[in-house]
Amino acid sequence: MTAASETDVLVSGGGVAGLAAAAAFGAAGLRVICVDPAPPVTRESSAGADLRTTAFLQPSIALFRRIGLWDRLQPHAAPLQVMRIVDAGGTEPQPRLTRAFDAAEISDQPFGWNLPNWLLRREISARLAELPGVEFRPGTATAGLVAREDAALVELSDGSRLRARLVVAADGRNSPVRQALGIGVRTIRYGQKALAFAVTHEIPHQNVSTEIHRWGGPFTLVPLPDRGGKPSSAVIWMERGAETARLRALPREAFEIALNDRSAGVLGRLQLATGLTEWPIISQIADRWTGPRTALMAEAAHVVPPIGAQGLNMSLADLSALLDLMTPDPGNAAALARYERERRPSAMGRLIGIDALNRASMMAPRPLRDLRAAALGGLYALAPVRRAMMRAGLGTR
Repeated sequence: MTAASETDVLVSGGGVAGLAAAAAFGAAGLRVICVDPAPPVTRESSAGADLRTTAFLQPSIALFRRIGLWDRLQPHAAPLQVMRIVDAGGTEPQPRLTRAFDAAEISDQPFGWNLPNWLLRREISARLAELPGVEFRPGTATAGLVAREDAALVELSDGSRLRARLVVAADGRNSPVRQALGIGVRTIRYGQKALAFAVTHEIPHQNVSTEIHRWGGPFTLVPLPDRGGKPSSAVIWMERGAETARLRALPREAFEIALNDRSAGVLGRLQLATGLTEWPIISQIADRWTGPRTALMAEAAHVVPPIGAQGLNMSLADLSALLDLMTPDPGNAAALARYERERRPSAMGRLIGIDALNRASMMAPRPLRDLRAAALGGLYALAPVRRAMMRAGLGTR
């Protein structure tokens, strides 16, 4: 049998979170191998491109600076200065209540910056190639794991074997590493799906992210840099699964009519600028976040609906904690126990809050939609509550 190769950290998963984890541990001077079954799709027009975007909040930007990624990413990012919530839950799809949360109330920086996921994969992959201690193996999966107190023994799909001081599971909501450890999950299914794509529009976004609530789920417009000289935004459109299927089947012209109806006209006429990405909406949290020499992070540990820019920012909070606790001695039992104590309760609290917001946004009966609008107006009117909500969303005090 071939002897196992040695590494400090094996990152299982080459999505945005996994690539960022490989970059972080590599920048800290550790030997890192990152594997993923599929090569990253790094062009917007390529088949399988992830057309979602991620709004990275202030703590995530601080992490990117720390690990040498922000200089690569900033030229492609659009700042998010204002988070605007619009209730359009009346009889007609028109704004009836608008409330704007301005970062200037709590900070001299924007809430965060928005970037396309396909571009993140391109830029972070390029960063890995610059780090001498990092090896990225796209097209290779984690096929087996034996986690022991002294090391994790990993078998890869190409037949090679590794001995790692720490395995970081960033391999998605159906994580093979989590399954190998026998860790269960609690899952909430909403019967929703989300469509993600980019649009151009008539009215400049002015660095304002807008979340429009009617029913079925939120419709969110997130600023992007101009596209072809026109203002551009990313869209995340959440609906019941049957409605999402109906929308996807529409011809382009009919889809744009539905798109403009759902946007309530807040940015003028919208025009589709890309294809569509679709994915199911769930909430999920793992029963445990660690095993011997193993840590779960990102969607291997938690999944939340795309509301309030929480999902990948929660994942980077996981990474920041791991980086603090696992350098220079990755995988030690005391640090893993502390990681679980610190991160899992925090993620559970956010999951509960986002679950409540999603259920409120899905409300179809008119009286409940009216109650939702009244609650938004009342909370916003209280300045201390408004500022506390903004700080909580950022993950700051």
